[in-house]
Amino acid sequence: MGEYVKKFETDFAHLVGSKYAVMVNSGSSANLALMSSVKFLSQPLLKPGDEIIVPAVSWSTTYYPVDQIGCTLSFVDIDIDTLNIDPQKIIAAITPKTKAILVVNLLGNPANWVELNKIAETYGLILLEDNCESLGGSLNGKFLGTFGVGGTYSTFFSHHISTMEGGVVTTDDEEIYQVLKSLRAHGWTRDLPDTNLVFNKTGKGWDDSFRFVLPGYNLRPLEMQAATGIEQIKKLPAFVETRRNNGGIFQEMMAEFENIHIQREVGVSSWFGFSMVLRGKLRGKREEFINKLTQFGIESRPIVAGNFTRNPVIKYLSHANIPALPAADEVHDNGLFVGNHHYDLSLEINQLRDALRQFISEVKSN
Repeated sequence: MGEYVKKFETDFAHLVGSKYAVMVNSGSSANLALMSSVKFLSQPLLKPGDEIIVPAVSWSTTYYPVDQIGCTLSFVDIDIDTLNIDPQKIIAAITPKTKAILVVNLLGNPANWVELNKIAETYGLILLEDNCESLGGSLNGKFLGTFGVGGTYSTFFSHHISTMEGGVVTTDDEEIYQVLKSLRAHGWTRDLPDTNLVFNKTGKGWDDSFRFVLPGYNLRPLEMQAATGIEQIKKLPAFVETRRNNGGIFQEMMAEFENIHIQREVGVSSWFGFSMVLRGKLRGKREEFINKLTQFGIESRPIVAGNFTRNPVIKYLSHANIPALPAADEVHDNGLFVGNHHYDLSLEINQLRDALRQFISEVKSN
């Protein structure tokens, strides 16, 4: 790490309207760093055994850091329209052990932060934000990733900006910021000011460079990644504009297909990808649909990781009793998504429409 990393962090914080940004080597590492940081404050916001409410649909490394810091996952169903956590389901999941809600903005789409803030205030919970898929999205003029006490981002090569591998944590809290900087590099004090909120330096440079004060990691990025990111940040507004234009074309095209449910936009989505959930006569025919897309040269993916509680890894994770998750199950069994890009995808979306028409025609004929 050097001057390019520092500049990237400054530029990124300015971009999203946050006081501080810390660059790390991946979005997954960003989640780990954020979850760990709030545990190691002078007045910890989380302690081992605390329950953290999470949406049932997200990526694996949304969940793993919760378990890795000794906390318990409490899964809540999603809103099938937005694919984000359903605020109406959160209250029933709150127990005396509940201390936080880890909110995910899925596939570029803002969560219902108005209701989430009300719930957090009413029940005295902290909000943490996994925004790895949604850089550039916003709600009521505020960028996603800046609603919680800290927010995370991924700059993996398929995301809104790319440093090939990379991630960022943002926060307005100076102590969280300093803890993050220590955790990022072995838990030492080398990268902190002489007087700081973690562990003050002694003034003896040799000693201060090798004093370990927190159980940290090695999550450091490279100067090359940061140099790439500096240039990518300049292009983000145009990238998001094109993604949103593609999203508009996709939404208009999908109005033709009544038995395919797509994500309803909240606020300003940065449209990471285009989700589809098969319904009606198409329910249960996802494999045939995937095969048809493949014939047309269109790759597809599960909607993130589907209902994550149905993944075998769940047996290794500390979690509360898992409630019925019908919306997450519907996504798991009948959902998929295709990618968006910051290039014009008009031709590709027309190709998707042709694949859909042929698929539906074959379903009807059978």
